[in-house]
Amino acid sequence: MTASITDIKTGRGAKPFLIAGPCVIEGRDICLRIAEFLTELAHQHGVSYIFKASYDKANRTSISSFRGPGAQEGLRILQEIKEQFGIPVISDIHAPEQAKAASEVLDIIQIPALLCRQTDLIVAAAKTGRAVNVKKGQFVAPWDMGNIVEKAKSAGTGPVFLTERGTSFGYNNLVVDMRSLGIMKETGCPVIFDATHSVQLPGGQGNKSGGDRRQAPPLAKAAIAAGADGLFMETHFDPDNALCDGPNSVNFEMMKKLVPQIVAIKAIVDGETP
Repeated sequence: MTASITDIKTGRGAKPFLIAGPCVIEGRDICLRIAEFLTELAHQHGVSYIFKASYDKANRTSISSFRGPGAQEGLRILQEIKEQFGIPVISDIHAPEQAKAASEVLDIIQIPALLCRQTDLIVAAAKTGRAVNVKKGQFVAPWDMGNIVEKAKSAGTGPVFLTERGTSFGYNNLVVDMRSLGIMKETGCPVIFDATHSVQLPGGQGNKSGGDRRQAPPLAKAAIAAGADGLFMETHFDPDNALCDGPNSVNFEMMKKLVPQIVAIKAIVDGETP
């Protein structure tokens, strides 16, 4: 039986949930290996887990950058992961006409940060009835996300999640304003912190983005302390050789240390004994 996103609990007494996986689908075997590790880790600590990978990364820096296998093969791999491990899956779409096919497999349809103001895209995703995760654009104020939530809720009845992933701080750099988590929670939507994209250096290596994965765990822990309901973590067993977002992706050992720490921090925030 596949776990449902309706099983995800938020608020006082609930453990943080986890959205994690490789930035892009590099191949079936790689995704299965990562999904198996993360499923077992989440189960060990009683954390709800959703597998994430993009089947078409349409917003790469360079025309020559690897984008993934495309919708048909990518959705087939995500369906296999969903069935084999009994976990929900999430991926992103970039055009309204992609929503229907994506909704036949995905439990959550993700709206990329750079497209978070695209009304037709948000409406198409919401109309499928699936949950929608909107990543806050690097150029969007947290209090303006209410308008985006209104767009989604006007078109569908599925849950809406909001994700913080850093704010542009000059050229090729991002900074995280932890106040945004509480501000976005005022919409009534669960709020996720994308710790790995928040340490990205967009376009920082000329024809590709850079990043500093060492900073992802401390920011993740700070976000849970500040009230985030869940974490988004790009995870790879060999991030230095990942085909997308390797510099800001975390490895398995980092995740083994981080997950129990965020569970303990959330318990402290809730006033419980870890």
